[in-house]
Amino acid sequence: MSITPPYLKKGDRVAIVCPAKKLPQPMDDAIALLQSWGLEVVLGETVTADFHQFAGDDALRAKDLQQYINDDGIKAVFAARGGYGTVRIIDAVDFSRLATHPKWIVGFSDITVLHGHLYRNYELETLHGQMPINIPDATAISLETLRKALFGDELNYQIAPQPLNRMGKAEGVVIGGNLAILVSLSGSVSDYDYTGKILFIEDVGEYLYSVDRLMYTLKRAGKLKNLAGLIVGGFTDLKDNDIPFGQTAQEIVKAIVEEYDYPVCFDFPAGHVADNRTLILGRNMELQVDESTVTMQYV
Repeated sequence: MSITPPYLKKGDRVAIVCPAKKLPQPMDDAIALLQSWGLEVVLGETVTADFHQFAGDDALRAKDLQQYINDDGIKAVFAARGGYGTVRIIDAVDFSRLATHPKWIVGFSDITVLHGHLYRNYELETLHGQMPINIPDATAISLETLRKALFGDELNYQIAPQPLNRMGKAEGVVIGGNLAILVSLSGSVSDYDYTGKILFIEDVGEYLYSVDRLMYTLKRAGKLKNLAGLIVGGFTDLKDNDIPFGQTAQEIVKAIVEEYDYPVCFDFPAGHVADNRTLILGRNMELQVDESTVTMQYV
């Protein structure tokens, strides 16, 4: 049974930390948005820290995250951005406090490390959604889905069909995140159990052949065959070689899961896109893919 952190209410204190790449600018837009929701914002030391490409060295980033994991007065922790670096500190942080005093952890991309680790070890629900660095470019709808998820409002989706979709109905816990990060977690204490789950995947900046390789890695590890369903989000800023790969990312995914019979939804608005809508990872969802619409309802 998943652990649902307490929903936020006006007056709650939330923290912004930076467990991976350093920030290029202040988080004024994010602070203003969270304050407009009635929240008090606390900034971690890593928000202004600088060590090579990271937001401070590994010890500082681990200490900063640990501080707000342990602080029961902080009701949610937002990762300011992704990039790379969370895997370098994950084993130095003690998350056990969240088992008895859960709080929302928010982020995507490199933060997939936290999503996987917290569900695998604590069955904690977390939020895959917009991060502070993305707020200036985010759609109003995506920000509203984040607010709804944090404050406990109903969060369901109906999206338009896509020609590559595979019809069907499924129910299962939603897991996933960035495809490259998911593969990098394989065999570790942060790796998901994919059996019976609805998997969400997205990625950015990869070569098409790399998307193919990443998907085949999951397939050969047996992680794709026993899914309940598959949700494919944004695959953006992809690259190709001089000799074209010959398939789009969506066609690559479709071909690799062709032999299975679970429903597959393409082009869900989440990932490295302006309209990055929030998914509650670790929560049970009903997924229905029809010719006329795709419906996702948390249950």
